[in-house]
Amino acid sequence: MAGIYLHIPFCKKRCIYCDFFSTTRKEQKTAYIRALCHELTDRKDYLKGEPIETIYLGGGTPSQLAKEDFEAIFSHIYKVYKVTPNAEITLEANPDDLTSEYISMLRTFPFNRISMGIQTFQETTLKQLQRRHTADQAIRAFQGCRTAGFQNISIDLMYGLPGETLTSWKKDLKQALSLHPEHISAYHLIYEEGTPLWKLREQHKVEEADEDLSVSLFGTLIDELTTAGYEHYEISNFCLPGLHSRHNSSYWTDKQYLGCGPSAHSYNGISRQWNVASLDKYIEGISSGNPTFEVEELDLYTRYNDFVITHIRTQWGMPLPKLGKQYGEELYKYCLHMATPHLQQGTLEIKNDTLKLTRKGVFISDGIMSDMLWAE
Repeated sequence: MAGIYLHIPFCKKRCIYCDFFSTTRKEQKTAYIRALCHELTDRKDYLKGEPIETIYLGGGTPSQLAKEDFEAIFSHIYKVYKVTPNAEITLEANPDDLTSEYISMLRTFPFNRISMGIQTFQETTLKQLQRRHTADQAIRAFQGCRTAGFQNISIDLMYGLPGETLTSWKKDLKQALSLHPEHISAYHLIYEEGTPLWKLREQHKVEEADEDLSVSLFGTLIDELTTAGYEHYEISNFCLPGLHSRHNSSYWTDKQYLGCGPSAHSYNGISRQWNVASLDKYIEGISSGNPTFEVEELDLYTRYNDFVITHIRTQWGMPLPKLGKQYGEELYKYCLHMATPHLQQGTLEIKNDTLKLTRKGVFISDGIMSDMLWAE
């Protein structure tokens, strides 16, 4: 099984923290959709005929697309690829786009999962981040999707936001849980270099959350959501039983995927490939038959490092027999040697021949993964 990711780069305006490739140039949308459909057709052999079990429209803001855009995209996908009957098909959406009319239109397409970028329910923080929606709009958009029949809704939250306290974070979590979403993704705010938020911090106009507060916010997140019955299946992701994001999980379980659109990444088991992060160059390259992209061939040690980074971050952990079989005795022994201090400290554990983070280890997962990576 394989997946398809489509990058939809259009936004009404950019949030001050965002480092993903996006643009506010909506006048390019028609030419872009045409190029995207061409790429889908041109790269039909990339996945070697594997059935498509997940399709994910991310961005940017995919909910900026209109009915005719979705018609073009899905007609190409279903014409060129074999999509499984129970495929998970996700649309990322901003709450203010999800009017009752727009939601009704979405129901005419194969979407069966909505991923809603809410980030916070604190009005002042939403304005500070230059989010377009209000808390009330987010709640009404969620309820509108539910009423329209969407039974798999994910919401995105952020913590470590400027001025955030443990009390305000608990309020966000309480409000989120009152909606009963099937899935919650929660990410610590990152000050990406070059973003407006990064510049505000450099000018001492906002302060980054300190480490103690960040640890407390993350611990509260885990406690509140697991108590409410959610599985903590990946460092930043929680779901009701059986409702993990199948598409995102494919990134962590070594499944192949095709990424189309500017800046989109693809993986076929032996190499990674990514498109140019420029709307003009992307459209020009696809239209001329000379797409602009880069390829990285993956040697044994790079694939081992990818295996560590992707598997250890999930509740399923790193299966040690698979590690030995795919990467050989040298890397198997190396991994266990580097894991030993963490096993002794109780931040890693081995259960059923699987190496996993413990609750204690989740808080320092970046350091643990870094220790286990192969370095020349």
